[in-house]
Formats: sequence, structure tokens, C-alpha cells
Amino acid sequence: MTHPLVPQIIELATPVAQELGLEIVGVVFHTNQRPPILRVDIRNPQQDTGLNDCERMSRALEASLDAVEIIPDTYVLEVSSPGISRQLVTDREFISFKGFPVIVSTSPPHDGQQEWTGQLIRRDEQTVYLNQKGRVVEIKRALITRVQLDERRS
Repeated sequence: MTHPLVPQIIELATPVAQELGLEIVGVVFHTNQRPPILRVDIRNPQQDTGLNDCERMSRALEASLDAVEIIPDTYVLEVSSPGISRQLVTDREFISFKGFPVIVSTSPPHDGQQEWTGQLIRRDEQTVYLNQKGRVVEIKRALITRVQLDERRS
């Protein structure tokens, strides 16, 4: 389940990232850690995301977060690049990774399975379509908990 502060953090982080020429691809707030860890995944759409991008974003985001004080207690900020094992979230990512091997996790299980692998065909408003050895599998988006690139098969 997403932490209630995540939407506010995304709203704050998005313009910070845009100013630096970066994109936010994911935010997770791990409150089960002491101190809690705020992980922000970024992407540089112009080139491979590097350590310099992460450092610039970390400094800029930390200043913005401290200024608005939406996280009341001590926390650790981690800014990183999601790499190839990342989850697919945005329409743009689903378009970019069409034809790539993916793992789709569902809850509750779909047709008796909780994990589906195959080549990503596309996603529309209701369904994600996979190619499993020539057979099209349709999985309702309402059942999907995660879609990620399958690095075992790429």
C-alpha cells in the first residue's frame, strides 16, 4: 500500500526534477525502517541516468522537502535510477517497452496464477496484453499489482 505522503512528495518532486531535466519514475516511503527511507527513482530522458543526476536531484529535493516540512521526523532520502529491473507505470513506459519480456503480478490470482510472464503487447484503459509464445493473454488492470521488466529473459 502506498504511504499517504507519496502523492504530496510526487507533487513536490516533479517540478524539481523537471527543472533539472529529469523525470520522476517512482517514489516509495519505507516507514518500517528506522529512520524511515524515502526512495525517489529518477530518469534522465536525454541520456543514461548517472550518479551526477542523482546527486543534483538529491540536493534540490532535500532543500524543497526541508522547506515545506511535510515529513515531520528524521528520514533518509535515497535518489536513484531504477535501472532495467524497474516497474512499468506510465503510458510512455508501456509504449517504450512494447515487445520486451515482462512479469505481471496479480491479486487476486487471474485464471489461477498470480504471476504471468510474456512479451508486452500493449496496455489500454482496462487491460494489459501479453504474448505468451504466440498466445495473447489479457489481464484486467484492476487485478494487476505490478508490471516489471523480466531481466531473466531480456
